[in-house]
Amino acid sequence: MEAANTPRVGAAVRRRRRALDLTLAEVARNSGLSSPFLSQIENDRARPSMRSLQRIADALGTTAVQLLAASDETRTVDVVRADDDSGLDREARVRPLVRGRHQLHALEFVGAHEADREFRHRNDELLYVADGSVEVEADGRVHRLGRGDTLLLSGGVRHRWRTTEPGSRVLAVAVGDHVEVWEA
Repeated sequence: MEAANTPRVGAAVRRRRRALDLTLAEVARNSGLSSPFLSQIENDRARPSMRSLQRIADALGTTAVQLLAASDETRTVDVVRADDDSGLDREARVRPLVRGRHQLHALEFVGAHEADREFRHRNDELLYVADGSVEVEADGRVHRLGRGDTLLLSGGVRHRWRTTEPGSRVLAVAVGDHVEVWEA
C-alpha cells in the first residue's frame, strides 16, 4: 500500500505534457523512453528512476526537481522523514528533502553519482557534502570537496559533479526556478 504522502509524479508529468500540447509518442521520442512506460508513469503504475525522470524532464523542457515539486501540494509546515517514500524508484538513491512548490528545492544524493550531465540553473545552488567526497567542475575549474564542505554556484554557472568515494552523501539546495532573483 502506498503512503498517503507519496508524491504523484505521474500527474505532474501529464499536466506538463498537456500544457505543451505534446503526445506521449513525442515525449517518448524526445526522451528515449517507450510510450507504454511513459503511460505507466503518468498513471502512477510505474515509478521512474531519477535518470528516467530527468530524461522526461528534458523532453518537457523542465527539470526533475520541478516535476517532483509540482507533484505534491505545498505545505506551510512539513516534516520529511528519512524513510518517507519519495515517489521514485527505490534504487534512485536520491530523495527530495522539501515537498511541494517552494522558493527552494533540496535533494539528498546517496552513493555513486557520475558527472555525465551538465547543469545550469537560473538561480543559485548550494552543494553540501554530508559524507564522503565529490569533485565539482564549475566555471572551468575542478573543486574537490570533502565532508562538511560547501560550494555555492551562482545562477547561470555551468557545472557537473561526481562522487569520488563510496558512501558519499551530498545535499543540493537551490533557489526555485520560479523565483526571479533581481540585482539591487
